[in-house]
Amino acid sequence: MTTLLIIVGLAMMVLAVVGSIVPVIPGPPLAFASLLVLSFAKGWEPFSLEFLIITGALAALISVMDYLLPAEGARRYGASKFGVAGAVVGIIGGFLVMPPLGIVIGALLGAVAGELAADKSGHEALRAGWGVFMGFMVGAGIRLAFCLAMLFFYVIALF
Repeated sequence: MTTLLIIVGLAMMVLAVVGSIVPVIPGPPLAFASLLVLSFAKGWEPFSLEFLIITGALAALISVMDYLLPAEGARRYGASKFGVAGAVVGIIGGFLVMPPLGIVIGALLGAVAGELAADKSGHEALRAGWGVFMGFMVGAGIRLAFCLAMLFFYVIALF
């Protein structure tokens, strides 16, 4: 049973690393869950309670931040409230139409459409769309770094 749990936890961790890049799979929460599975399999010895609390809080924070970064990127690149609202609508629409890539494309197109609706120039609208894209990329980098760090701790705890 222990071996099976370790294999399941490792599979979850690999899926978490993939999920740090693919927006539909919740990478950080899955990475944290895999640490919990390994801890359970090994009698709660490999990780301290403090470590699990901190990594769980970080996974939750990164998950929340992941939804805020595209809008913040749009705002930093000069998007108006229309552009930010368009990005949010685009995220939802893109998720429904063609996940996972639709999330990024939808947010970018939504921000551009929102800016054009606010009578901004094409250049300003594209700049806001670029800000959304940069927000997604920063979020992906943070997710990937967190999941790779959790994979490192998982592998170290196995040996």
